[in-house]
Amino acid sequence: MIRINLLGSPKPKGKKGPAFNMPSFDLGNLGGPVLQVAVVLLIAGAVNSAYWYQLDREKKSIDVQARAAEQKNRTLADIKVKYLERQKQAESYKRRVDVIDELRKDQTGPVSLLSMIADTVNGTEAVWLNSMQDQGPNVAIDGTALSSDAVANLISNLQKTGYFRNIEIKESYQDETIKDMQAFQFTLTCEKAKS
Repeated sequence: MIRINLLGSPKPKGKKGPAFNMPSFDLGNLGGPVLQVAVVLLIAGAVNSAYWYQLDREKKSIDVQARAAEQKNRTLADIKVKYLERQKQAESYKRRVDVIDELRKDQTGPVSLLSMIADTVNGTEAVWLNSMQDQGPNVAIDGTALSSDAVANLISNLQKTGYFRNIEIKESYQDETIKDMQAFQFTLTCEKAKS
């Protein structure tokens, strides 16, 4: 029998190994160092292009986010302007209401002062008022009394009202012009209590 080796390599004798051998290729030098540098540059260019593409996508994403943030900022700025305008209107309205309330209070102030003094004088025996002047923080009262005790009672009754915190008698003298009875002219200064 005749054997023909088609694989091209002799069969080793005495060793049992694979029934056939794999073909191998020898590429040699691959064109030299210029070709190797070109391959390395090509691979580096591909990696660089991929990295640039990723950075470009991130830039576009950041640009979209920045435009959205700017739009939101403009919207919030408009809302802030409207809020500040409404706040100014509210403060203006509050000032107007405060002025109106103050005017109403001042309008009823003299009425309540007159009413309180009239009730106090009517509740004190033997005392008549000649004049009363509202001088801002003070009230000046001129009057006539039949006795000095009546003047003291008036001062005591004025203090009991709580409307005044300090009442001083400026002068009190016996009126010689009234012949039929004993009469005292008096002047009081009353300091209004803070309300």
